[in-house]
Amino acid sequence: MGRAFEFRKARKMKRWSAMSKAFTRVGKDIVIAVKEGGPDPDSNSRLRAVIQNAKALNMPKDNVERAIKKASEKGQGDFKEVIFEGYAPHGIAVLVETATDNNTRTVADVRSYFNKCDGSLGTSGSVIFMFDHTCNFRIPAEGLDPEELELEFIDFGAEEVFADDDGILIYAPFENFGAIQAELESRDIEILSSGFERIPQVLKKLTPEQEADVEKLLEKLDDNDDVQNVYHTMQESTEE
Repeated sequence: MGRAFEFRKARKMKRWSAMSKAFTRVGKDIVIAVKEGGPDPDSNSRLRAVIQNAKALNMPKDNVERAIKKASEKGQGDFKEVIFEGYAPHGIAVLVETATDNNTRTVADVRSYFNKCDGSLGTSGSVIFMFDHTCNFRIPAEGLDPEELELEFIDFGAEEVFADDDGILIYAPFENFGAIQAELESRDIEILSSGFERIPQVLKKLTPEQEADVEKLLEKLDDNDDVQNVYHTMQESTEE
């Protein structure tokens, strides 16, 4: 198995958000998607993907429809996607994806977390190069063979295809999202969920005590309402 498989396995076992936090994140994704491409999922591929993710989280359909309607209103504020880069203790690179309607607040919060946890907030470009920006799709496994699927989707940019307990996952570089989404839809293959992740190129092993130092920062970041995703280069114990 490749890096995407190992990354997914470790990430699935640690720090998945509570359902209410997941709903908040999807709600922001809906606003961003609607502002970017309109409220019609048939013509807005990004919104279509977010709705699929909401369904995978068992978010009620009424909630999704209300969020789309609210995002379409003129008075609805915009969420801006902002990335923060820095270092946790012990040289661990950290990449933080946020969606915020108040950048001043978010910058202050994120900086305070790094400072309080003996880390340092860096400048743009300081650690992002250490992560591969990927897209992923989860589809049902029934009637499909991962190895055959991988061969078929290489032409659309797929780099890794594997099965887990919840279906089949397809990983590809970020820029191939649209091509793979379109091909899956053209084949009438149901997309259970999809998204984007940043997979660290190299992981650093720490002692349990050092891991605990880094976890303090990661937990503070994860608990912030403006934070959508947190990625890092620490090798977690679940990966062993």
